Amino acid sequence: MEQRPELERPVLIAAFRGWNDGAQGASLAGGYLAKIWNAQQFASIDPETFYDFQATRPMVSLVDGITRRVDWPENDFYSAHPESLGRSAMLLLGVEPNLRWKRFTSLIVDLAREHDVELVVTLGALLADVPHTRPSPVTGTATDPALVERLGLQTSRYEGPTGIVGVLHDACRAADLPSVSLWAAVPHYVSLAPSPRAALALCQRLGDLLDSPIDTDELEQAVEAYTVRVTEAVASDEETAEYVQELEQRSEMIDESDLPSGDSLAAELTRFLREHDEQDGPPDVATDQ
Repeated sequence: MEQRPELERPVLIAAFRGWNDGAQGASLAGGYLAKIWNAQQFASIDPETFYDFQATRPMVSLVDGITRRVDWPENDFYSAHPESLGRSAMLLLGVEPNLRWKRFTSLIVDLAREHDVELVVTLGALLADVPHTRPSPVTGTATDPALVERLGLQTSRYEGPTGIVGVLHDACRAADLPSVSLWAAVPHYVSLAPSPRAALALCQRLGDLLDSPIDTDELEQAVEAYTVRVTEAVASDEETAEYVQELEQRSEMIDESDLPSGDSLAAELTRFLREHDEQDGPPDVATDQ
């Protein structure tokens, strides 16, 4: 704890890089919120206990082109007071840990209760059969029936492997702390390209959830550039272009309540773990964009 911010009816918004962050949609949304809300860091979780540094390696960088600095996996808490929100916001931006998930999530819940957090919202992004030219479908789920009815969400019916987001929501449930999970669907064929479209969809859905519109002008501009770049890359491969056209036709019939389904989440987790072990994923049409 670097400082103890004064917060008014805070909501905690969390985004983790890793399996929960297809095409970096969730982490991009979280970082964008921190930027536009002028959020200030006030606490962090020491990575030493929660990471296998052979799996999640620290990064070495140069400062002023001379001094070498080691950057460790970070899980930082920020505070913000957006005028339009009518309440305070606490942001948690981090990396899915490798170890001791129960202890990790208990630290988050303890800090949330210490600051009287009224609602926890996690942001996630899932690879799916959706086109890059259409708005990203977003689904919102909760385990509390009263919260589902009050906020117009869906009851979480997922069964199968989970990530740190699922464990965090279970910890919130055990602590009687209301929580909501928002997931945006992102095109699996451009999984290596950061998706401002997913980030835009998550921010818009979050604004609806909190009954407070979020300024997304910069994200909308980024979406335009993203669409142009990916479309150019897709056009270079006839088979992929035809596939995208098919997805565009099907997108009008997508039922957001089906995203993410239990089967798709389990399949995506299996894919992620397999690629992580092999350290070699499938080709991505936007890798060089």
